[in-house]
Amino acid sequence: MHGRDRSIPTPASSSSLADTQRLYFLDWMRIGAFGVLVCFHTGLYYGPWDWHVKSAHAGTAVEPLLLLTSPWRMSLLFLISGAASGLLLGNAPDGRFLRERSTRLLVPLLFGMLVLVPPQTFCEVAEKMAYQGSYGQFMGRYLAADPGFCTDTHCLALPAWNHLWFVAYLWVYTLVLSVLVAIAGRDRLAAAGQWLGGVLTGWRAVLPPIVALALARAILHPRFGDTHALVDDWYNHAVYFSVFLVGVLVARQQRFWEEASRLRFVTLALALGGWALLVCLHAVPEASRQGDHLALATACVRSVQQWCAILTVCGFGYRHLNRDARARRYLTGAVFCVYIVHQTLIVVVATVLKPLRIPPVTEASVIIVLTFVGSFALFEAARRLAPLRPFLGIAPVRTTRADAPPDTGRRPAGVAK
Repeated sequence: MHGRDRSIPTPASSSSLADTQRLYFLDWMRIGAFGVLVCFHTGLYYGPWDWHVKSAHAGTAVEPLLLLTSPWRMSLLFLISGAASGLLLGNAPDGRFLRERSTRLLVPLLFGMLVLVPPQTFCEVAEKMAYQGSYGQFMGRYLAADPGFCTDTHCLALPAWNHLWFVAYLWVYTLVLSVLVAIAGRDRLAAAGQWLGGVLTGWRAVLPPIVALALARAILHPRFGDTHALVDDWYNHAVYFSVFLVGVLVARQQRFWEEASRLRFVTLALALGGWALLVCLHAVPEASRQGDHLALATACVRSVQQWCAILTVCGFGYRHLNRDARARRYLTGAVFCVYIVHQTLIVVVATVLKPLRIPPVTEASVIIVLTFVGSFALFEAARRLAPLRPFLGIAPVRTTRADAPPDTGRRPAGVAK
């Protein structure tokens, strides 16, 4: 891939991006989003929300930082994934798109559930349920789908996919997209993209998506919550599949990216204002937040932050990051592997460090550094061993784009994970 920078397309240029247009900013956005995810998952160890393991220092102090990205980080990843899927779908022969996505997503998902997630669950049952058995004994029960690992409130469903729910959901959405394209045809998909790119301008780029997200939050979330269990997670499906489909449709619509760039400071202010209000609302006791008025207010504020943050990242990314660099090429190759292994490293490192009683700021810094170092070390090892590459989401040796999703910076682009 050439290292030449690409200038930002001008408003006078075509409303649809050409097949040769490089979309480097999608890669940079995805790299940044996964970097934020590592810090977010480390924050969950110290925050007040339920997680697999918890620090002795856990409390509400870090909740504002968690709320800074919690409403939008996964929605952004699904939108980027949808955009890269739309780019690949427009160039791939019939059937190839789904076959390649299935290989690149299902192989690491199954490997993760059988090899990478069990250490997380072992640490969880040891901490929460005082499990005293060996890891080998635990694995026997894990693979047998033992329903006996229970707390006072719930039982673990084994085998688990933990953070890899994102991979499972992305594969399902990819499957649904393939069916839709087979039924409707690519021409209709392109026409829908042109229509949506024309609609999402000015206030229509901001208000209607916020209203849709707020309605989903107010109506579906109280009933279904966030399960990440696929079959009963209808609130998350309503949000994540919608933004995934938006990404598919607007991928080639230059007008959408230009509009996000034009509105980026407005949406930044709205996103930060929404975050500040959300922090204030979360300071209200949880029992009081369950009332109809406060619940609706929280849903609206959260949705303002959610969509405006997504538009802000898209706008600044399109405006400032549409350029290539050696670091982009390397990190694009590593980012999916880092995602697959990072949470296991966080949980294991945190569990090992916990008895040392290190001050929380120092401990969190060590966890983050060791997680990144360990993740990239595993990537470097796996990419040198061809048989291991597909298990950690690294592209086959024959291609220069060594990640799953493949590089979105060149067309035909790969599906972003």
